[in-house]
Amino acid sequence: MALELKQDLRLTQQLVMTPQLQQAIKLLQLSRMELQEVIDQEIKENPVLEEDSGQEEEEDSQEETKQEEVAAEAEAREEVREPVEDQDWDEYMEGYSISTYTSPRADGGETPWENLITRQVTLTDYLMWQLRMSPLAPPEQEIGGFIIGNIDENGYFQGSLEEVCGELKCDAQRAEEMLHLVQSFDPAGVGARDLQECLLIQLQGHPVRDPLAEGIVTGYLTYCKKRDYRTLAKKLKVPLQRVLEAVEIISHLDPKPGRPFSDEEVRVIIPDVFVYKTEGDYTIVLNDDGLPKLRINTYYRELVASNHDAVSRGYLKEKMKAALWLIRSIQQRQMTLYKVTKSIVKFQRNFFDQGIDHLKPLILREVADDIEMHESTVSRVTTNKYAHTPQGIYELKFFFSGKVGGYGEEVAVKRVQNLIRQVIAEEDLRNPYSDDKLCRLLKERHQITIARRTVAKYREMMKILSSNERKKIM
Repeated sequence: MALELKQDLRLTQQLVMTPQLQQAIKLLQLSRMELQEVIDQEIKENPVLEEDSGQEEEEDSQEETKQEEVAAEAEAREEVREPVEDQDWDEYMEGYSISTYTSPRADGGETPWENLITRQVTLTDYLMWQLRMSPLAPPEQEIGGFIIGNIDENGYFQGSLEEVCGELKCDAQRAEEMLHLVQSFDPAGVGARDLQECLLIQLQGHPVRDPLAEGIVTGYLTYCKKRDYRTLAKKLKVPLQRVLEAVEIISHLDPKPGRPFSDEEVRVIIPDVFVYKTEGDYTIVLNDDGLPKLRINTYYRELVASNHDAVSRGYLKEKMKAALWLIRSIQQRQMTLYKVTKSIVKFQRNFFDQGIDHLKPLILREVADDIEMHESTVSRVTTNKYAHTPQGIYELKFFFSGKVGGYGEEVAVKRVQNLIRQVIAEEDLRNPYSDDKLCRLLKERHQITIARRTVAKYREMMKILSSNERKKIM
């Protein structure tokens, strides 16, 4: 087949993602904190953009007040003061304690008390402190520090003694001794290489040594996981009550001794929107607290009109265009958030009135059709956004849920999960409900028909153990 070159004229349509459109889409899916960071960064980079503090109207009155204060102060200085008589300062100071005196800062400001707050002590810091307090030679300190550096946040040693010997050129016996020393540190169980060793370290330091508990941890942990204590008693040839006593000791051990030193910070959720119930209806209020109000700087706006330099004029126009687009994009984001929340309230009115047991199935397309926007827009604007409602604080994604077939009407998946959680909370731990039993109870009590495997899937999604693992022998 011969190759040939030819020209062809075609007419096509395609969507071009301009930088401004990309920015508007990005702002939709940003969380509240991320949006605030973007605004602060834009204010720093764009000289035309500034925060509207709303104080311009008060400047004149403030200036007049300031002038009056200056005049009053000058008049006071001109007054002739009478000489102060000598006083007995020792007698005067007897009634006052000077023990709490704090020297002032050099700049005359107050002491920044927030600077006195120490950072949280990490597990590594705590172990290194104990290592430095131990009477060890420098080479041993180095080996101990290397071992501590390979302990993860749960308190487990993730390296190997071979790596320690190869890295520090030391013999295996010394590395083993230093590992045992670190394992003797607080918290109990730290430095273990696996769960079995972690529990054994804690049992060996327990106030009451129980050989049976140590034997169970050494070779029969799988039976404890299955809660098959009767079989375990037969294998160990001991009474069931004796096994339960040993298991009770094991249950109070910490499988992750490093958790108390976790450096995870508490996540503070600030609602993006408030939903209030007033006079039988719901009012939606966007939370604008903390978000800077933007405007175009007046000086630069006048400078564009009066500047005759083409380069400077072009630069200012470009910056002004970017500032205007950012302001409009933020306004559009807030308006879209308001519309989506209003639509959610309309669809999930029963939830806002009565709680999660009345949550209905809802998909993104239903809200998108209601507000005449694209489904992807609804998805973006509900990401990482939270609403404060009469039922609590929920992520906007929470109100979108799949459906499960039932009698009469379809039921939201989250409602079914909540019902499963409620039924399990009422069960007898000596005879917990199986997944089949949960299916029957949901059908009898709430007229909801679902398969056993669906119950198992929802139970696992909520991280609830199986009936065998929930069973407790009294």
